Amino acid sequence: MHPVPPPLIRIENLTLGYDRHPAVHHLNGDIPAGALVAVIGPNGAGKSTLLKGLAGELRPIGGRILMPTLPPGALAYLPQRGEIDHSFPVSVFDVVAMGLWREVGAFGGLSRAQRQRVRDALAAVGLSGFESRPIGSLSGGQLQRARFARLILQDAPLILLDEPFAAIDSRTVDDLVQLILDWHREGRTVLTVVHDLEQVRRHFPTSLLLSREPVAFGPTAQVLTPKMLARARRLSEAFDEDAPECHIELPEGSAPAESEPQVHQHGHGHEPPEHNHRH
Repeated sequence: MHPVPPPLIRIENLTLGYDRHPAVHHLNGDIPAGALVAVIGPNGAGKSTLLKGLAGELRPIGGRILMPTLPPGALAYLPQRGEIDHSFPVSVFDVVAMGLWREVGAFGGLSRAQRQRVRDALAAVGLSGFESRPIGSLSGGQLQRARFARLILQDAPLILLDEPFAAIDSRTVDDLVQLILDWHREGRTVLTVVHDLEQVRRHFPTSLLLSREPVAFGPTAQVLTPKMLARARRLSEAFDEDAPECHIELPEGSAPAESEPQVHQHGHGHEPPEHNHRH
């Protein structure tokens, strides 16, 4: 028998939140390399918070995230829009070229080959000829294409996308979905926050349904059932925004380490998570 390879991402009793109030808690699961996962759930379910935690932008309140086989810097994260100042006088070419910053550094110049890679990335998203345009002149769909071109240049094996299809035209959505499917075919691991459940059913083989806590995780057909969706709505409606803070029990004189699992206690009543299968 061949040994089972370790998961690309292992999540162990993970709790994430702000000011010690949990936004998502008691999450467990393994995500193998090459998975294409839709992260779904009601508004305020903790979907964006989870991606921030996976991207390293938010430290766990409890539990831990392990990526034992992922090299440093091998993660590309597309947050919700807002990180680009449209009034700043920068060209589309320069914004996309930021995807090469790990190669060239903050003040390094681009080689001829690297400049060609930027042009190739722009062509891949349908923005050939837009190189010199100011970023502020782009429509919402064109800006999202430019952000995807920047992701292409990062060439990461793990890609996290937070609501990449929000408020853009249907043609751009279709083109970006094809890019995501291409990444999946190349063996990359892609986690995407998606609101359109029909889109999830068509394109995403695996889904994680959140409602502040895990509701279901597994094959999309088994996750997107009336029973699971109703359970997610019920948990969302019952969530108490004024619930007690999370309390982490630690030995006296110790501080939480990045890699240490922690005990998470809180006053929320919740149902046990339902896992359709573990990856």
